[in-house]
Amino acid sequence: MDRAKRKWSQRVTETSDALDLEPGVFTLEDPRQIARALKRSAEQSRRRKSDPFRSAMSMLTFYINRAGRHVPATQRARLEAAKDELRNLFDRPRRTPKRTSRRHP
Repeated sequence: MDRAKRKWSQRVTETSDALDLEPGVFTLEDPRQIARALKRSAEQSRRRKSDPFRSAMSMLTFYINRAGRHVPATQRARLEAAKDELRNLFDRPRRTPKRTSRRHP
């Protein structure tokens, strides 16, 4: 496989109109620090097309989805927790967990 094809997500992160990220933001160990760094980047970036919250959340979700199986479970949990922290920082409501439907005979 061509190297360029394997690194498309890195190219998207670096050149898309999403936002300019601080180096190492996704490797931080505290979900609140991750959220704060994303918020700072989203508010300062001139490359974003949507509002800062949507840009920050989109980049976080993009990273989680693209890195997926290559991210250790502990770091993935931190990144998922960073979503809630990001919602708090932007005064957005938390999502309620999806309910699993149980059928009783």
